[in-house]
Amino acid sequence: MDFTDLRFSKKSYFPTLIFQIELPQPEELNKQLLAAIYAQQERDQKGIERSNITALGGWHSHNDLHKVPEFSEITALVIEATRRMAEDQGYDRRYGMKIGTMWSIINPPGSSNRAHVHPGCLWSGVYYIHAPEKAGSIEFIEPRTAHLMNQPRFSPNAKRARENWTKVRFEPKPGRMIIFPSWLYHAVDTNESTETGRAGHRVIISFNLNQTKI
Repeated sequence: MDFTDLRFSKKSYFPTLIFQIELPQPEELNKQLLAAIYAQQERDQKGIERSNITALGGWHSHNDLHKVPEFSEITALVIEATRRMAEDQGYDRRYGMKIGTMWSIINPPGSSNRAHVHPGCLWSGVYYIHAPEKAGSIEFIEPRTAHLMNQPRFSPNAKRARENWTKVRFEPKPGRMIIFPSWLYHAVDTNESTETGRAGHRVIISFNLNQTKI
């Protein structure tokens, strides 16, 4: 049998979407956010523990920053970014994307965030305010169970196709926002910055989103 005319096609289903938004000239906004976040930390030194490791110096604010006036501009940015995302996805316009919780995390050198998901919401996101060199990337982990079972052997001398990756990292960059499905496991690498004091901190705003009827 002659197979030279064999018709071969590749189709991709069930993709995992991650949105990346870059804010041009974020310096002024980030300066305001840093001042507001450190003021919050001074009022509440302990903070709360979630995926951050408090024993290593990480600090996690309370979850209602979207209701605090000092964070109104970042709240507006999140709403606009998610409006565009909802439009891209063809969501029902009778429902709007609403912030359910918003918080800040300060990770000084040596601290990190454990792998976790965000139950009870559709999308989650992070906005980078301050991130020195080697501050620690966010890592997303293959959500399907295939990587826990048999794995194919790929060519050792060729770049693996993106659909076969089991992990992907995004570098923290001030002014960058990443929005991802809340069920997608993610972690944050250890902050290995050699900067001292606040210059060595990785400072972010995170948030959770759900659809609500308008």
